[in-house]
Amino acid sequence: MTTYDQGFRAAGPPPPAPPAATPARPAAPEGSRLARAWRGRPEDPRWARPALWGLLAVTTVLYLWSLGASGYANQFYSAAVQAGSESWKAFFFGSSDAGNSITVDKPPAALWPMALSVRVFGLSSWAILVPEALMGVATVGVLYAAVRRRFSAAAGLIAAATLAVTPVAALMFRFNNPDALLCLLMVSAVYCVLRALEDARTKWLVLAGVWFGLGFLTKTLQAWLILPPLALVYAVCAPAKPGKRIGQLLLGGLAMVVAGGWWVAIVELWPKSSRPYIGGSQDNSFLELTFGYNGLGRINGNETGSVGGGGGGRNGGGQWGETGIDRLFSSDMGGQIAWLLPAAFILLLAGIWLTWRARRTDTRRSAFLVWGGALLMTFATFSFMSGIFHQYYNIALAPYIAAIVGMGAAMLWERRSTAAASIVLAATVAVTAIWSYVLLNRSSDWHPWLRWAVLIAGLAAAAGLLVASRLGGRLALGVAGLGLAASLAGPIAYTLNTVDTPHGGSIVTAGPAVSGGMGGPGGGRPGGFPGGANGGPPGMRNGNTQGQNGTGTGQNGTGQNGTGQNGTGQNGRQGVIPGGQQGGQNGGQNGGFPGGGFPGGGQSQQNGQTGQGQQGNRQGMMPGGMGEGGRRGGGMGGLLDGPSVSSKVKAALEKNAGAYTWVAAAIGSQNAAGYQLATEDPVMAIGGFNGSDPSPTLAQFKAYVKQGKIHYFISSGGMGGMGGGPGGGNGTSSKISSWVQANFKKVTVDGTTLYDLTQKASK
Repeated sequence: MTTYDQGFRAAGPPPPAPPAATPARPAAPEGSRLARAWRGRPEDPRWARPALWGLLAVTTVLYLWSLGASGYANQFYSAAVQAGSESWKAFFFGSSDAGNSITVDKPPAALWPMALSVRVFGLSSWAILVPEALMGVATVGVLYAAVRRRFSAAAGLIAAATLAVTPVAALMFRFNNPDALLCLLMVSAVYCVLRALEDARTKWLVLAGVWFGLGFLTKTLQAWLILPPLALVYAVCAPAKPGKRIGQLLLGGLAMVVAGGWWVAIVELWPKSSRPYIGGSQDNSFLELTFGYNGLGRINGNETGSVGGGGGGRNGGGQWGETGIDRLFSSDMGGQIAWLLPAAFILLLAGIWLTWRARRTDTRRSAFLVWGGALLMTFATFSFMSGIFHQYYNIALAPYIAAIVGMGAAMLWERRSTAAASIVLAATVAVTAIWSYVLLNRSSDWHPWLRWAVLIAGLAAAAGLLVASRLGGRLALGVAGLGLAASLAGPIAYTLNTVDTPHGGSIVTAGPAVSGGMGGPGGGRPGGFPGGANGGPPGMRNGNTQGQNGTGTGQNGTGQNGTGQNGTGQNGRQGVIPGGQQGGQNGGQNGGFPGGGFPGGGQSQQNGQTGQGQQGNRQGMMPGGMGEGGRRGGGMGGLLDGPSVSSKVKAALEKNAGAYTWVAAAIGSQNAAGYQLATEDPVMAIGGFNGSDPSPTLAQFKAYVKQGKIHYFISSGGMGGMGGGPGGGNGTSSKISSWVQANFKKVTVDGTTLYDLTQKASK
């Protein structure tokens, strides 16, 4: 009896032999790599490798389909990509503009592939987004390889397909946030750790460290979230002596520090006067950004300079929703990632139970511990973190869930002749079908037949799986196929809806609008502000239901410092977020951000029309326009999405553009990004993403103006028009705005207010 059989003896008889219809085929000749690539391993059934290539082809089409409809997607990052394609210095630092005034609030690794693509193919939506889609296809392929090595080809295919159709994965692999690259790097790192666990070869652990280091340069400390469970599993389960294991882990850690630290060292040692300001920090330090705003601040909510000024809120979640074990199952999160989350937990327990008596170095058990540890660590962090948390962050969970589902389902299917395995497999399918019904019911008007079809098919498959061992081979496979189809039908439907819908802005979500959605202050559909129905601001009805009703007005909205009804201000402005500094009474004057003034403060736009955004009721557009002729305002007044720019404004900014370092300056990175992408000329983002970074200072801005480096200051549409950002920065943006307004000539171009910084205002 083999060691493997000894480890499984207590769980029941050995798995049945494979059906005669799929005999093992002879090995491909040595050296025939092309044949091996097409046909796969000798022990694989004939259909396995063609099925993989077919899955990758379908995934490629899925992720590329109508990709250009999203335009520049998140203009915040697209502007930095454009800058990096024009300036190698901007490329290296991740600057928001080619004039290198300020960086994005992340390290630049995620920008590099897109910037190189734009350098080669020119600035376009496709040049920016195709690299992201290809990263998604690569992630699906690496996940297959990772699962297939210790399990069957069927397990790898199930895992890969599950990842490909996870709604939040399909969303982010078609978007330009850093999460696509981070997901690829994390799956690659896990693959390398699993390879190292097979024979304790140091090179695989060192390579894993390299991926973790590059992950840090993609999204800082989030990349290291799964390090503890992976290191612990290797320290315990690797087939080497304890001393060697510890030494290998130290070498892997060294590789990680080098791969991620070289850039940090250069940035920290570079003279601050000759590099861009580190966006998101309050003291121009990448280390402060890493451990503050992007580090501990995400855990405890004390994010200086963030929207609302930082600080954890009530119920442990503040502006970003209530924390707790059920957070990822809630209305706004569940449809993104939680379809197979209950199944993953069940199958993880089953996999560990079945491998419990295996030897210490058993690679199947190690695989469950590695993927399961990554899942549990990420799930716990996301469930209880009090800082900024968006729905799309959940892509980090997608490969871990998919791997466990593939491994667990395949292992139980192998042992379906035992009562325990068949019961657990049937229960998993039944729970998934019932949970899918619940999730689909949250969008009750969206294909209402689907939830019933999923429920009925899933329960029927579960009943069949109870007696699968007594059925004929083809009938049993048919039952298993029905269960798999029922389990994936909901995610597939959400994913197809996601692919068919353009997405833009800083906060995006997958699938149709749901009732009771929370989100964060947001520009993407359907997640908007906490407490808003269908993702709208608190008290707003249907704030951004698939781009429809995106301009709803407040309805008894409540904030920390007051209540307002319909948010109507002194000049008839509607749609101001209720609960501002003085609630509905002064909604048009004070901006009305929950708990305080809206970013930008000061005098908000008077007589502003209801904002329409770029595509007509663009998803998540903030009512009120936030600018003269609010139709050009970006999401939440330019905070969450860039404005559309008319041809006349574009022509005005481009006139004599070569004579200036920056053709314009605007408050907030998103606001500046819209103008920069329209002109392809540098636009200074005052205050960084939130308008709250102390960059540039008033003295620095005055010096730039005196030197003739900036042509225009853009008032309309940006962070409330005139004023500073929320929290942090000592009101730098507000001071600059006031100084410009008092000293320079005001010019109105096609409804957009510009201040010509080369002409003094007439007294």
